[in-house]
Amino acid sequence: MIDFTMDILYEDEDLLVCHKMPGIPVQTAQVGRQDMVSVLQNYLAQKGERSEIYVIHRLDQPVEGILAFARTKIAAASFSQQLQAKSIGKRYYALVEGIFTENSGTLEDYLLRDGRSNTSRVVPSGQKGAKLARLSYTVKKSITEEEALIAFWNQACPNYFNYRNNSASPDGSGHKSHSAGPLTYLSIQLETGRHHQIRVQMAHAGHPLIGDKKYNPNCPPVYLPIGLCSVQISFLHPRTGRQMDFSVKPKGILFQ
Repeated sequence: MIDFTMDILYEDEDLLVCHKMPGIPVQTAQVGRQDMVSVLQNYLAQKGERSEIYVIHRLDQPVEGILAFARTKIAAASFSQQLQAKSIGKRYYALVEGIFTENSGTLEDYLLRDGRSNTSRVVPSGQKGAKLARLSYTVKKSITEEEALIAFWNQACPNYFNYRNNSASPDGSGHKSHSAGPLTYLSIQLETGRHHQIRVQMAHAGHPLIGDKKYNPNCPPVYLPIGLCSVQISFLHPRTGRQMDFSVKPKGILFQ
């Protein structure tokens, strides 16, 4: 069941900043399906305020974290200029498979988006339509398989390790799935904002995100929270120019 509760972190006549829960789309064309835009419009209407909401950046549906929305066309234009100038700072926490040999690093790839499958992939730099994707990461903590199981797997997905260690592969070949292994918490700073960027680049580097059904071949078919949360955002106020900084603590069980 999708949790449509949210925390309003800040609001004024120009913008609204909130903490989105996983499972909620930012905006959808599906009739009758709730999304962040409609939820916030209802929130403002119930207060008797104008309910215009402009999407200025997005989080993937299964991802938790901070979202900022503009409430006027002028504010939306200011955010657009800041995005183009790469002056909006974004930081994420991620839970990925494997252990890193270095405590920090940078990933730089070229990504190509496939609109039909709503996926992206790493391609050679010269390929038509490819866009540069760059991020930097810092290791926060490495977690052994036993620690992970004790810490949260019994709560988040009790059958996860049983699935990976004992079940046949999803393709029906009868081969055992990959054995469970250690995990790593990362702090990630985005330097570009590409479609599914963190998910694609981490998977390509051999460290797919926990719970990522699109890019992690080890992900079980049962529900599992995705290990990604937008924890910080910084930008200039669209009207006053004041520096605005927001941060949240992830509520998802994978980050407890």
